[in-house]
Amino acid sequence: MPRIAKQLGALQVRQLTKPGFHAVGGVAGLYLTVSESGARSWILRTFIGLKRSDVGLGSFPAVSLAMAHQKAQALKDQIKSGVNPISERRQQRQKIEWTFDKCASDYIELHRSSWKNKKHAAQWVSTLQTYASPLIGRKHVREVTVNDVLGVIEPHWQTKNETMVRLRNRIELVLSWAASRGYRSKENPAQWRGNLQHSLPKPSKVNMRKHHAFIPVKEMRAFVQRLELVEGKTAKALKWVILTACRSGEARGAVWSEIDLQDGLWKIPGHRMKSGRDHTVPLTSEALKLLQTLPRFATDDDQQDYIFPGRSGKQLSDMSMTQLMRRMGANAVPHGFRASFTVWASEMTNYEVELREMALAHALDDKTIEAYQRTTLVEKRRKMMAEWSEFLYS
Repeated sequence: MPRIAKQLGALQVRQLTKPGFHAVGGVAGLYLTVSESGARSWILRTFIGLKRSDVGLGSFPAVSLAMAHQKAQALKDQIKSGVNPISERRQQRQKIEWTFDKCASDYIELHRSSWKNKKHAAQWVSTLQTYASPLIGRKHVREVTVNDVLGVIEPHWQTKNETMVRLRNRIELVLSWAASRGYRSKENPAQWRGNLQHSLPKPSKVNMRKHHAFIPVKEMRAFVQRLELVEGKTAKALKWVILTACRSGEARGAVWSEIDLQDGLWKIPGHRMKSGRDHTVPLTSEALKLLQTLPRFATDDDQQDYIFPGRSGKQLSDMSMTQLMRRMGANAVPHGFRASFTVWASEMTNYEVELREMALAHALDDKTIEAYQRTTLVEKRRKMMAEWSEFLYS
């Protein structure tokens, strides 16, 4: 066991500046270490079982000589009673480190560069700090349960549904990341399908915009089948609206120069978008087949080369698709298909909220989010839209 060195006073300790280990006495094995950079800290060099170990006690002068004596003696008393302070510290550190807040912070930092959007990261931090952190932030991530998640989102589910839907998704992603690192089990208490859907009303029942009448998802296949039997440009334009989840005005104003057949893309310029920003729509095989059924019209200089032209090659009227739906007996409007798509994506798939919002080209405001400013995640959205198309035609 280390011998007890001559006990130094506080002034003598402050004068220890030479790099190395300096025994300060008072407690056997207590040293002040000085690094090459001049940083000073305390260690207790002692035996735990048959192994000699150095146990850190904190930096100097934050930990004074008197405090170092107390800490060192307390550790020696623990060792004498059979407690391994290093193992105890490791277990305690794991409890502290892998709290939900810590995991959320690490997840955000890991993905911050790929988001390429400071506002998106700020929204993550804001929602988690405001709603999740006060209730589960200090809880070890492995201990977060379904009831914990419900405790966070259920009180605001009716009044702040859009925010809570995003928050649920973010909590799910953090917990999934923690599981991948081995910090908790693979079972995710924030998952919607087969889990929270049994405890909370569907977002579509809470937050759907009532001024846009829409066709329920379960009736969409039947409607599309009936639409296939209707001839004419208006019917094809309506089908385009459904397949791409675009606004009716974007479809009516679509021109052939916006179509990239080689890459399967529809590139809508910002001046035609509600958001004022360019928007790229990945085209599925069904959408491309639809284009192949259309003749391309040569037009005069004062006309646009519309994909779905109305009379005399001009743009379809804003009521043309609505009137067609009325003739088909549908109690809905073209814009409602975006609502149908939203319900399908949020309740029947596991796609992230951000991906759905991008597909809908939602503008940046208080109720919607602008995810991934510099990348449109075309291929991920193409996969999602292909599944939407498959759902409609299966």
